[in-house]
Amino acid sequence: MRKRELKNVEWSLLIIAIILSIIGLVALFSATQETEYDEFYKQCIWLGISLVVMIIVMLVDYETIIKLSPIFYGSFIILLIAVLFTSPVNGATSWFDIGAFSFQPGEFAKVFVILFLAYVISKIQSRNKSEINRPTKLLIIGAVVLVPVILIIRQPDYGTAAAYIMATIFMLITAGIDKKYIIGSILLVVILVPVMYNFILPEHAKQRIDIFLHPESDPRGAGYNIIQSELAIGAGRTNRNGAT
Repeated sequence: MRKRELKNVEWSLLIIAIILSIIGLVALFSATQETEYDEFYKQCIWLGISLVVMIIVMLVDYETIIKLSPIFYGSFIILLIAVLFTSPVNGATSWFDIGAFSFQPGEFAKVFVILFLAYVISKIQSRNKSEINRPTKLLIIGAVVLVPVILIIRQPDYGTAAAYIMATIFMLITAGIDKKYIIGSILLVVILVPVMYNFILPEHAKQRIDIFLHPESDPRGAGYNIIQSELAIGAGRTNRNGAT
């Protein structure tokens, strides 16, 4: 690896990511003892593959990746369509089963949708940064994001779809979108959230929100894990002798 690439690496971010991955592996090792560590070994393999991919990506010039982003975007749109025809897993058609591994295109597509969105925004602002505030340009950006979001909602996977929307909002803010659009979007969200909750979200999605806010409403069912987590954290308090 050339010195220029090493110099541009955000080492603090990389070290934090590796530490978090190790903590996750330790927790997974402890939690998978009864299943002969199957999930732990899979996660170790994925971590190894991820590190290799990370190094390869670091060696490739960023401009090259951006130029290829339309191809990656189109490829993952095809995968997001294809995954809808797979067998449901826990009620969602979000996964491709490849031997011992499962592949969720919606998660990987996040990276390439963001890259392609950055590519589109840069093209729009190539002449004038204020071009992003034109309604026609915003419609183009919206179309880029809405295609994968609609396909992911069809799976259904509302959490991943929300992540796409939030990423888009922050990218538009960073790109310098006019404040009137930001204020309008906030008002629109305030109006749409109760409407979506009452008339659009399926019952299982509503239940997740209700249990998150009020886990005590189902202490032996859906709220059990949240309550036990709170009890476990509370049990770690300091006793009278100062020991934990």
